[in-house]
Amino acid sequence: MSRLFISFRNNQKAIAVPNGLRTVIRKCIAETLRVTEFEGDADVSVTLVDNESIKRINKQFRDKSKVTDVISFPLGAYDEYDVNPENGAYMLGDIVISLEKAHAQAIEYGHSLFREIGFLATHSTLHLLGYTHEDDLDGEKVMLALQDTIMNNLKLTRE
Repeated sequence: MSRLFISFRNNQKAIAVPNGLRTVIRKCIAETLRVTEFEGDADVSVTLVDNESIKRINKQFRDKSKVTDVISFPLGAYDEYDVNPENGAYMLGDIVISLEKAHAQAIEYGHSLFREIGFLATHSTLHLLGYTHEDDLDGEKVMLALQDTIMNNLKLTRE
């Protein structure tokens, strides 16, 4: 059985981090790895930020001066990953989530913050694994199907 190493950082104060949120993120990342048949141990970094921080990150790395819900920074390419010397796991990359934006979207969509964060963690993990949807209709269909499967498996469906 593969091991999953996640480093969590809360770099925001806009929204209180509810108990159990880290567990939801861990379960979503683990299920994404299982469903996509990722082999080996995995190392992922997850950082929670506020809207202003993610807007700044989005501008710096994507040249888009707007708030977004999540940004992925994959470290691998073509199934080639560096290995973390501390734990021997493949370093998949970084996930940055605006907890403030996710909270607003959960209200807008009428479901729980756990469901919204779970979806964002799943979506972002797929990006870390090389899945894409921008400018790729087939890739988008694959990602949507995987996201639906993972969310249904974890019973994190829309309420």
